[in-house]
Amino acid sequence: MVFRKPPDGGWGWVIVVVSFFTQFLCYGSPLAVGVLYLEWLDAFEEGKGKTAWVGSLANGIGLLASPVCSICVSSFGARPVAIFSGFMVAGGLMMSSFAPNIYFLYVSYGIVVGLGCGLLYTATVTITCQYFDKRRGLALGLISTGSSVGLFIYAALQRELIELYGLDGCLLIVGALSLNILACGSLMRPLESSSSPQPEKMCVDKVPDQYFVYHEKEKTIEENISILEKGYIDEKCVNNVPDCKQDNILNKNVLSSINVNEKDSYKKKVVEQTNFCKQLAKRKWQLYLTYWKETMVLFKNKVFSALFVAILLFDIGGFPPSLLMEDVARSANISEDDYYMPLISIIGIMTTIGKLILGILADFKWVNTLYLYVTTLLMTGVALFAIPFAKSYLTLAMLSGILGFLTGNWSIFPYVTTKTVGIEKLTHAYGILMFFAGLGNSLGPPIVGWFYDWTQEYNTAFYFSGFCVLLGGFLLLLAALPCWNACTSQSSKLPPNTYSYKVASNT
Repeated sequence: MVFRKPPDGGWGWVIVVVSFFTQFLCYGSPLAVGVLYLEWLDAFEEGKGKTAWVGSLANGIGLLASPVCSICVSSFGARPVAIFSGFMVAGGLMMSSFAPNIYFLYVSYGIVVGLGCGLLYTATVTITCQYFDKRRGLALGLISTGSSVGLFIYAALQRELIELYGLDGCLLIVGALSLNILACGSLMRPLESSSSPQPEKMCVDKVPDQYFVYHEKEKTIEENISILEKGYIDEKCVNNVPDCKQDNILNKNVLSSINVNEKDSYKKKVVEQTNFCKQLAKRKWQLYLTYWKETMVLFKNKVFSALFVAILLFDIGGFPPSLLMEDVARSANISEDDYYMPLISIIGIMTTIGKLILGILADFKWVNTLYLYVTTLLMTGVALFAIPFAKSYLTLAMLSGILGFLTGNWSIFPYVTTKTVGIEKLTHAYGILMFFAGLGNSLGPPIVGWFYDWTQEYNTAFYFSGFCVLLGGFLLLLAALPCWNACTSQSSKLPPNTYSYKVASNT
C-alpha cells in the first residue's frame, strides 16, 4: 500500500476528534473505576486487596499486552482494530453487570475491557501519527487528554447512574455508551493514495513457487493421473473398440513416465520447502538473539536502568490513589454532604492540566526534561506521605489535585526516554518501559488493599506507596547526576548505538 505524505491537517483533524472521543469512551470507566470499587466491596464483601485487582487489571493489562496490540494494528490496520475493540469494551462492560462474583469481574472487566482499551490506544496513536508529521506533538497531546476528560466526567456520571439505576444498570448504560466507539472507528480512514496503481501482486504471490505449502489435491498426484487415465481409456474404447487395447497400453506407458516425473518434482519441492523452513527458523532465531543483545545494551545505560526502576515503582505507588481515593474518604468518615465533587473527578481534570503544562515546559530549551520528571516523582512521593494526615474533604481534594497534576508527567515521559536512549532505540526502549509500567499498574492497588486488610487502616499503605515513589525518584536522580558523565568519559567507550543522557542544560 502506497501512503501519501502526512497532510498535517484536512481529514487529520477528524482523526484527532474521533481519537479523542475514542479514548474518552474507552478509558472513562476504567480510570474512574474507584466509584465502582466501592459498590463491588459492598456487593461481593471481599477484601480490599482482592477487589482492587479488578480495576488494576483493567488499567494494566493494556500496557502489559502492548506488543500484541502493536502487532494487531500493524497487521489489520487501525480502523478494523478500533471497531473490533469497541465491541470488546462495550461487551465487557455489559457482561460485568451480570457478574455473580469477583472472579467473573477479573475476566469481563479486568481482561476484556483492559485489552480492548490497550488495542484502542494503539490504534488511535498509530492513525494519528500517520496523518501528522510537523504537528504530531500537538495532535498526540490533544488525543491524550481524552482519557483524562473521561476520568473527570465518568466519575460523576457513574455515581449518578448508580443512584438512579443501581450498579448493574450503570454498567449496562456505560457499556451502551461505549458502542459509540464503533462510529468513531469507522471514521479512521487509512491514509493511502487513491491515485496510486494497484500492486501487481500481493506479497504472498512474490514468494517463489517452491516455498508454497501444497494443497492436498497437489499431493495426490497418483489419484489425479489414475482419473485422467481412466477417462481417456473409456473414451477411446467407446469410439473405437479394436484400438482400445493398443491405446490402453500406450497411455499407460506415457502416464507412468509422467507419474515418475511428477513424483520426482514433488520430492524436489518438498526438499526445497524444508530447506526454506530451516533458513526461516534460523533467521528468526538470529532476530531474537539480536533483540536480547540490544536489550542488554540498553540496560548498560545507567540512566535507562534507573528509569526502568523508577517507572515501575512510580506506578506501584502513584496509581492507587486514582482507584482508592473515594474509599479513603469513606474510611476517614467524611460525610457525603461535604462532597462538592468526586475526588476522582478532581484527579482527572488536574491530570489534563498537568499534561498540558508539563508538556509545554518540556518544549523550552532551558528546561531539562529528566530533572523535571524527577521533580514530579519526588513531589508525588511527598504528597502520598501526606494522605494519612488528611482528615477533611478539603485537604483530600487538595492532595487529589496535586497528585492529578503530577500524574500528568506521562506527557513528558517519551521526551525523557528519547533523550536517554536516542531516537533510533525509542521504540524498543519504550516498549520495555511500558510493559513494566503496566506491571506496576496491575500490582499497585492490590498491594495497597492488602495493607489495609492487614492493618485495617490506609496509613501504612500510603507510607509504603510514598516510599516506593521517592525511592524511584532518588535512584533516577543519582543516575542522572553529572558525576556519572565524568565516570563514563573516563571509562571505556559505550557499545555502538548506545546513548547516555546529557544532564547539562541546553542553554
